[in-house]
Amino acid sequence: MSLKINGYLYETHMHTSEGSACAKNSGAEMARVYAVAGYTGIIITDHFFYGNTAVDRTLPWSEWVERYCLGYEHAKEEGDRLGLQVFFGWESGYRGTEFLVYGPDKQWLLKHPEIKDATVEEQFALVHEGGGIVCHAHPYREASYISEIRLFPEYVDAVEGVNASHSSHAKRSLRHPEYNERAIAYAKEHNFPLTAGSDQHNTDMVGGGMVFPRRLADIHDFNRAVLNREAVQLLDGTED
Repeated sequence: MSLKINGYLYETHMHTSEGSACAKNSGAEMARVYAVAGYTGIIITDHFFYGNTAVDRTLPWSEWVERYCLGYEHAKEEGDRLGLQVFFGWESGYRGTEFLVYGPDKQWLLKHPEIKDATVEEQFALVHEGGGIVCHAHPYREASYISEIRLFPEYVDAVEGVNASHSSHAKRSLRHPEYNERAIAYAKEHNFPLTAGSDQHNTDMVGGGMVFPRRLADIHDFNRAVLNREAVQLLDGTED
C-alpha cells in the first residue's frame, strides 16, 4: 500500500503489540510499513492503564510506564532510521468510552501517577495542565466492549470524526461508515475540530490519517495544527 498524497500525511491513532493486547505487530514493524506507505509521521496511541493494555497492571507505576512506552520507543528508533516522524500519545479507556490524548510524554506520566485513576473530568484538567489535548475517539462505535454510547462535550478538545477502520475496504468485517457520519455531525454540532486516524492494530494497512500543508515539528505542533484546523484532507481509507 502506497498512498499518493499532496501534502504531509500523519497517522493519529495506532497501536503496537508492546503496549496494546489487541495489537499484532511491534512498534518497529509498524513504523516500517508506514514509512513504505508514504506517511510523514505517526502517533503511537497504545491502550492505557484501564484500556486493553498489554502491560501487567500489578507492576509499580514507574515500571508500568517504562514497559508501556516500549512500543513508542521501538517505533521511534526505527522511524529515526527511516526518516519517519514518530510522536507519543495514548488511548485512555473508561468502561468502553475511549479518548486519544496528545501532548504529555513519558516523563510527564512518570511524574503524574494520578492520571491512572483520573475521572474523565480530571483527565481533561490534568492533560491541559500538561500542555496537551483530549480527543474523543470513535464516539459512535458500537462493539461488545462498549456498553453504551457516552458523550463528554465539556471534556474534549476535538473529535475523531474519521476512523478508517469504519470505512476502509481493507476491513470489510468492521465497516460501519455511519459511525463516522455521526461523529462528524456531533463535532459540527459542538464546533469541535476533527481528527482522522486508522486505528491500526497490525501491518495489514487500512489507510487513513490527516494531511497537513506543512511538516509538523512535534506533538505540540500537531495539537496546534488540529486546534487551528490546518488539515487539508481527512483520509477514511477509501483513497487509492
